[in-house]
Amino acid sequence: MLKNKTITRASEVLKTEAQSILKLIDKLDSNFSRAVDLIYKSKGRVIITGIGKSGLIAKKIVATLTSTGTQALFLHPVEGIHGDLGIVTNEDVLLAISNSGETRELMPIISSVCEIGTPIIIFTGNRSSTLARTSNIVIDVSVEKEACPFGLTPTSSSTAALAMGDALAIALIDKRKFKEKDFYKFHPGGSLGARLREPVKKAMIVGENIPKVFSGISVQKAIQEIDRKNVGFVLITDKKNKLMGILTDGDVRRMIGNGVSFEGKTIDEMMTRNPKTVDETASLAQAMELMQKKEITVFAVVNGKRTLKGYIHMHDILGRGGSVNISVNN
Repeated sequence: MLKNKTITRASEVLKTEAQSILKLIDKLDSNFSRAVDLIYKSKGRVIITGIGKSGLIAKKIVATLTSTGTQALFLHPVEGIHGDLGIVTNEDVLLAISNSGETRELMPIISSVCEIGTPIIIFTGNRSSTLARTSNIVIDVSVEKEACPFGLTPTSSSTAALAMGDALAIALIDKRKFKEKDFYKFHPGGSLGARLREPVKKAMIVGENIPKVFSGISVQKAIQEIDRKNVGFVLITDKKNKLMGILTDGDVRRMIGNGVSFEGKTIDEMMTRNPKTVDETASLAQAMELMQKKEITVFAVVNGKRTLKGYIHMHDILGRGGSVNISVNN
């Protein structure tokens, strides 16, 4: 019973935070576009400030911007009023993060930056707050409620600010036409950058681990292969190993739900032909980009003759547990 209550509570938290992010979509307006344009046209850097949980979110946004081609620095508001404010120029852009918009520690920073002539963007949950009124551009990151049962610990609000920061960074990627080779410039020694340069064939799953059956086999046997390999799909090839189709566990569930009978049916009658593939010579970065564009997490890997060579899952690219979001422009 305790475990069930724990899982229920965790589920409620995730749902609350997920809904908070989704509701940000309706809050996007011309202010967001103005913020992107302001940063893009700026000759300086993005100086991001915040205190407490907002400060931690600010540091993460700095890291994301810096790794994707936008110069950014974190300015601690307390250190700022004791000398660090000297790094800010009128060619920079200040991004302040404050859910209440009344954060006392940010007031002196905002006041001083206004005197310098630095444009100010704020992420806030209170558009009528003091900091909002002082800023040039206000980005609404308000949430209906925190996931914390007492409504005290920043949870949904900090998640919303983080997500909006990611949206800002990715919008700037598009604006700057940031490319795969640019990502490597900012990660020359990083394991992720090195890994993304590798070809798909170095990370794909091969041999007996491929969930595969031959054309003409019964649907029941194909489903058994899905169960055996436990990766959610089976690939169908001809006797020469040329890829013909795919059947997923989702396909099977939908067919059962629609009352489809598999009795006496071959896999050829039920499979999806011409499944999405990636060439074995493509880079892992290109495979990631295609996954993001097509909103899938796995590819069949083929050569130029559509001979099945293996399969690759997003987790195989990231090392089982990592995450990345990049854009590869041709």
